[in-house]
Amino acid sequence: MTSEQGRAFEPVEDPSARPRIVRSAVRVILVNHADQVLLFQDSDPGLPEFRWWVTPGGGIDPGETELAAAVREVAEETGCVITEEDLLGPVARRHVVHGYSDQVIEQEEPFYLARVPEFEVDISDHTVEEQLTLQTHRWWYREELVETTEWIWPVELVELWDAAHHPHRWGRDLGRQEESTLPDES
Repeated sequence: MTSEQGRAFEPVEDPSARPRIVRSAVRVILVNHADQVLLFQDSDPGLPEFRWWVTPGGGIDPGETELAAAVREVAEETGCVITEEDLLGPVARRHVVHGYSDQVIEQEEPFYLARVPEFEVDISDHTVEEQLTLQTHRWWYREELVETTEWIWPVELVELWDAAHHPHRWGRDLGRQEESTLPDES
Protein backbone atom coordinates (compact mmCIF):
# COMPACT_ATOMS: atom_id res chain seq x y z
CA MET A 1 0.00 0.00 0.00
CA THR A 2 1.23 3.50 -0.80
CA SER A 3 0.38 6.81 0.89
CA GLU A 4 -0.35 10.09 -0.90
CA GLN A 5 3.32 10.99 -0.45
CA GLY A 6 4.33 7.77 -2.18
CA ARG A 7 5.42 6.02 1.01
CA ALA A 8 5.21 2.27 0.48
CA PHE A 9 4.22 0.59 3.73
CA GLU A 10 6.41 -2.45 3.44
CA PRO A 11 9.14 -3.33 5.92
CA VAL A 12 12.67 -2.91 4.64
CA GLU A 13 14.49 -6.24 4.89
CA ASP A 14 17.73 -4.62 6.04
CA PRO A 15 16.74 -2.11 8.77
CA SER A 16 19.94 -0.13 8.18
CA ALA A 17 18.76 0.53 4.59
CA ARG A 18 15.56 2.33 5.66
CA PRO A 19 15.22 5.80 4.15
CA ARG A 20 15.74 8.64 6.64
CA ILE A 21 13.59 11.76 6.77
CA VAL A 22 14.86 14.74 8.78
CA ARG A 23 12.32 17.48 9.52
CA SER A 24 10.91 19.95 12.00
CA ALA A 25 7.58 19.10 13.58
CA VAL A 26 5.28 20.34 16.35
CA ARG A 27 3.12 18.52 18.92
CA VAL A 28 0.11 19.89 20.82
CA ILE A 29 -1.20 18.69 24.16
CA LEU A 30 -4.96 19.37 23.97
CA VAL A 31 -6.68 19.47 27.36
CA ASN A 32 -10.46 19.87 27.52
CA HIS A 33 -12.62 21.46 30.23
CA ALA A 34 -13.20 18.01 31.77
CA ASP A 35 -9.41 17.92 32.35
CA GLN A 36 -8.76 15.18 29.81
CA VAL A 37 -6.01 15.05 27.17
CA LEU A 38 -6.64 13.90 23.60
CA LEU A 39 -4.40 11.15 22.23
CA PHE A 40 -4.36 9.17 19.00
CA GLN A 41 -3.43 5.49 18.86
CA ASP A 42 -0.71 5.21 16.25
CA SER A 43 0.74 2.14 14.54
CA ASP A 44 3.39 0.83 12.16
CA PRO A 45 1.68 -1.08 9.31
CA GLY A 46 4.81 -3.22 8.92
CA LEU A 47 4.62 -4.32 12.57
CA PRO A 48 0.87 -4.39 13.32
CA GLU A 49 1.36 -5.86 16.79
CA PHE A 50 2.75 -2.53 18.04
CA ARG A 51 0.45 0.34 19.07
CA TRP A 52 1.16 3.52 21.01
CA TRP A 53 -0.60 6.79 21.92
CA VAL A 54 0.53 10.24 20.74
CA THR A 55 -0.55 13.86 20.90
CA PRO A 56 -1.82 15.61 17.76
CA GLY A 57 0.86 17.19 15.61
CA GLY A 58 3.09 16.78 12.62
CA GLY A 59 5.54 18.34 10.23
CA ILE A 60 6.08 22.06 9.84
CA ASP A 61 5.60 23.14 6.22
CA PRO A 62 8.21 25.34 4.49
CA GLY A 63 7.77 28.98 5.51
CA GLU A 64 5.40 28.06 8.35
CA THR A 65 6.03 29.04 11.98
CA GLU A 66 5.75 26.56 14.84
CA LEU A 67 2.57 28.26 16.05
CA ALA A 68 0.95 28.29 12.60
CA ALA A 69 1.83 24.61 12.13
CA ALA A 70 0.37 23.76 15.54
CA VAL A 71 -2.91 25.52 14.70
CA ARG A 72 -3.07 23.80 11.29
CA GLU A 73 -2.21 20.33 12.63
CA VAL A 74 -4.82 20.54 15.40
CA ALA A 75 -7.51 21.54 12.89
CA GLU A 76 -6.51 18.84 10.37
CA GLU A 77 -6.14 16.02 12.88
CA THR A 78 -8.95 16.82 15.33
CA GLY A 79 -11.38 19.26 13.69
CA CYS A 80 -10.87 21.67 16.60
CA VAL A 81 -10.13 25.25 15.56
CA ILE A 82 -7.70 27.06 17.85
CA THR A 83 -5.67 30.23 17.44
CA GLU A 84 -2.00 30.92 18.05
CA GLU A 85 -3.05 32.83 21.18
CA ASP A 86 -4.59 29.62 22.58
CA LEU A 87 -1.18 27.91 22.62
CA LEU A 88 0.90 27.87 25.80
CA GLY A 89 4.61 27.30 25.65
CA PRO A 90 6.47 25.67 24.20
CA VAL A 91 6.39 23.64 27.39
CA ALA A 92 9.21 21.40 26.12
CA ARG A 93 11.46 20.62 23.17
CA ARG A 94 13.21 17.46 22.04
CA HIS A 95 15.07 15.76 19.23
CA VAL A 96 13.23 12.51 18.50
CA VAL A 97 13.96 9.53 16.28
CA HIS A 98 11.09 7.32 15.12
CA GLY A 99 12.33 4.04 13.67
CA TYR A 100 9.55 2.33 11.75
CA SER A 101 9.71 -0.86 9.72
CA ASP A 102 9.89 1.10 6.45
CA GLN A 103 11.67 4.36 7.35
CA VAL A 104 13.32 6.45 10.05
CA ILE A 105 11.95 9.91 10.85
CA GLU A 106 14.21 12.24 12.81
CA GLN A 107 12.74 15.53 13.97
CA GLU A 108 13.05 18.55 16.20
CA GLU A 109 9.80 18.90 18.16
CA PRO A 110 8.42 21.60 20.42
CA PHE A 111 5.39 20.74 22.57
CA TYR A 112 2.65 23.33 23.08
CA LEU A 113 -0.43 23.04 25.27
CA ALA A 114 -3.94 24.34 24.57
CA ARG A 115 -7.06 24.28 26.72
CA VAL A 116 -10.12 23.61 24.58
CA PRO A 117 -13.84 23.11 25.16
CA GLU A 118 -15.15 19.59 24.90
CA PHE A 119 -15.71 18.73 21.24
CA GLU A 120 -16.40 15.79 18.96
CA VAL A 121 -13.16 14.77 17.25
CA ASP A 122 -13.41 15.03 13.46
CA ILE A 123 -10.84 12.97 11.53
CA SER A 124 -12.23 13.73 8.06
CA ASP A 125 -9.14 15.81 7.16
CA HIS A 126 -6.66 13.05 7.99
CA THR A 127 -4.16 12.33 5.23
CA VAL A 128 -4.14 8.92 3.55
CA GLU A 129 -1.13 8.01 5.70
CA GLU A 130 -2.90 9.10 8.92
CA GLN A 131 -5.97 7.10 7.91
CA LEU A 132 -3.75 4.04 7.65
CA THR A 133 -1.64 4.48 10.78
CA LEU A 134 -3.90 6.28 13.29
CA GLN A 135 -6.17 3.57 14.63
CA THR A 136 -8.42 5.45 17.05
CA HIS A 137 -8.48 8.36 19.48
CA ARG A 138 -9.65 8.93 23.01
CA TRP A 139 -9.69 11.46 25.81
CA TRP A 140 -7.59 10.38 28.80
CA TYR A 141 -7.80 11.51 32.41
CA ARG A 142 -4.48 12.20 34.10
CA GLU A 143 -4.93 9.22 36.45
CA GLU A 144 -5.48 6.90 33.48
CA LEU A 145 -2.19 8.02 31.93
CA VAL A 146 -0.35 7.45 35.19
CA GLU A 147 -1.77 3.94 35.59
CA THR A 148 -1.74 2.63 32.01
CA THR A 149 0.72 0.02 30.78
CA GLU A 150 0.20 1.14 27.17
CA TRP A 151 2.94 3.08 25.38
CA ILE A 152 2.40 6.81 25.72
CA TRP A 153 4.76 9.01 23.69
CA PRO A 154 6.31 11.17 24.97
CA VAL A 155 6.79 9.31 28.23
CA GLU A 156 6.89 12.72 30.00
CA LEU A 157 3.37 13.63 28.87
CA VAL A 158 1.91 13.90 32.39
CA GLU A 159 4.82 16.10 33.51
CA LEU A 160 4.36 18.35 30.47
CA TRP A 161 0.61 18.56 31.14
CA ASP A 162 1.33 19.53 34.76
CA ALA A 163 3.76 22.23 33.61
CA ALA A 164 0.86 24.17 32.07
CA HIS A 165 0.20 25.69 35.50
CA HIS A 166 3.88 26.55 36.06
CA PRO A 167 5.25 28.79 33.29
CA HIS A 168 8.66 28.86 34.98
CA ARG A 169 8.94 25.15 34.00
CA TRP A 170 8.22 25.80 30.30
CA GLY A 171 10.92 25.29 27.72
CA ARG A 172 12.17 22.04 29.23
CA ASP A 173 14.79 20.30 27.09
CA LEU A 174 13.90 16.61 26.83
CA GLY A 175 17.11 15.90 24.89
CA ARG A 176 17.40 13.16 22.28
CA GLN A 177 14.76 10.45 22.52
CA GLU A 178 13.90 7.37 20.53
CA GLU A 179 10.33 6.20 20.00
CA SER A 180 10.55 3.24 17.68
CA THR A 181 8.95 0.00 16.70
CA LEU A 182 12.25 -0.93 15.03
CA PRO A 183 15.07 1.07 16.66
CA ASP A 184 17.41 3.25 14.67
CA GLU A 185 20.87 1.69 14.63
CA SER A 186 22.80 4.55 13.04
